Amino acid sequence: MKPDKLLLILFAIAAFTLSTGCVAPVLVAGAAGGATVAHDKRSNQAMIDDQLIETKAKDAIYADVEMAKRVHINITSFNRVVLLTGEALSRATRDKVVDIVRHLDKVRRVHNEIRIADLTGLSSRTNDTWITSKIKTQMIATRGFDATRVKVVTEAGSVFLMGLVTKEIGNQAAAIAREISGVKRVVKIFEYL
Repeated sequence: MKPDKLLLILFAIAAFTLSTGCVAPVLVAGAAGGATVAHDKRSNQAMIDDQLIETKAKDAIYADVEMAKRVHINITSFNRVVLLTGEALSRATRDKVVDIVRHLDKVRRVHNEIRIADLTGLSSRTNDTWITSKIKTQMIATRGFDATRVKVVTEAGSVFLMGLVTKEIGNQAAAIAREISGVKRVVKIFEYL
């Protein structure tokens, strides 16, 4: 087996293992976080704001016990732009979630990708995690591509790409994602430099 293929397989295994929490998350977060922060184009304040937006949104959505039973929502904030993915059992519930997030402090824009559908199970979510891991692994293995500049979110086979990038990097990231098996569509939510 060629060294490049072996490295790709090892990265895939490591990425999947990390995404499922099978290794010491604190050590991994520290090592990976340092590399990501070094290349992140967001200001330190924007990174802090993103964490706060995600936490406040999750708290606000799931504080309503009845609504919490009717949704599975993932909140991803990058440079104060929020991506909402997941499922809601009704249009009214979805609209309520979007409204909650839209009115949070420092949110600049909300991309609503919440589907009106039954809530997904562990199998579907695990498959999405696997797709994300394969994409990130391929990005890492792509010579000259800085994978730390792109945030990858997968929901029901749809891949969403976020980051502060050039159009060239954005197009390259989308091309990499499209080549991964299981990807149904790729949506670029980049802010271009």
